[in-house]
Amino acid sequence: MIVVTGGAGFIGSQLVAGLNQAGREDLIVVDNLSNGKKFSNLAANSIADYFDKTEFREMVKNRHPLLEHVEMIFHQGACSVTTEWDGRYMMDNNFTYSKELLHFCLEKSKPFIYASSAAVYGVNTTFAERVENENPVNVYGYSKLLFDNYVRRHGFAADSQVAGLRYFNVYGPGESHKGSMASVMFHFNNQLQQTDSVKLFQGSHGYQDGEQLRDFIFVEDVVKVNLWLKDMPSVSGIYNVGTGSANTFNQAANAVISWHGKGQIEFIPFPDSLKESYQSFTQADMTGLRRAGYDAEFTSLSDGVNTYMEALNS
Repeated sequence: MIVVTGGAGFIGSQLVAGLNQAGREDLIVVDNLSNGKKFSNLAANSIADYFDKTEFREMVKNRHPLLEHVEMIFHQGACSVTTEWDGRYMMDNNFTYSKELLHFCLEKSKPFIYASSAAVYGVNTTFAERVENENPVNVYGYSKLLFDNYVRRHGFAADSQVAGLRYFNVYGPGESHKGSMASVMFHFNNQLQQTDSVKLFQGSHGYQDGEQLRDFIFVEDVVKVNLWLKDMPSVSGIYNVGTGSANTFNQAANAVISWHGKGQIEFIPFPDSLKESYQSFTQADMTGLRRAGYDAEFTSLSDGVNTYMEALNS
């Protein structure tokens, strides 16, 4: 059996779908369905069992006999709300929980593939997986970095696979429950359905209106990296998962507008509250993952947006 934590969430549910497509239905999904809307992400997928996160943590703590059948864990479960400042909650959910699963896998010599985040880099211009580039600006990013560093100290001496994936700006089907944390493509689509315009920030941090840059990656590419690692158990490490190319918010907005065949961009004032913590530029350095052997191409922004708009508006 394969465990997918956060399996009802955005990336987790798409990973479950990808495992189904690869012929695996012996899946245990772990999540917290306090937000019941997430059920729809799992409805079309085939799984063997479901456990609430709290129950599953107890099972891991007590080494429940069922877990003897676990082949590997994809740990996608986390609080990904970058504006959450309850540090105690964030550290328990993102750091302590991750440690519990890591040590279970190390003890049982089972592969452990987990979600990290580009938030570990903070406001930066260099995005390679090195300590000197890591400077998170919120407690979410800190919780992810703390666990990455814990893995660096405790995980790579093991004889089983441990891989951390620093996701950049992921977009695609399955994110509607995320509210304000959903991708800009999701919000652009909603805005165009309600009005004839999409809203972008005015210029900031030396960038002109809407010219701030992000490395947008389609969720299907993220799933492919996870599944590749599953088939490459000798590959361990912490790797960026982006496309390696940055696109402006103007380009993202225009891709959505082009698909709809209507709309214009409206620039709104840049919020004072974000001036010290806003990533005006992200671009994954993909050298590490490429060196590890991953050679698949990444979906272009236009192709990814078109596929996503078809899914959102079908």
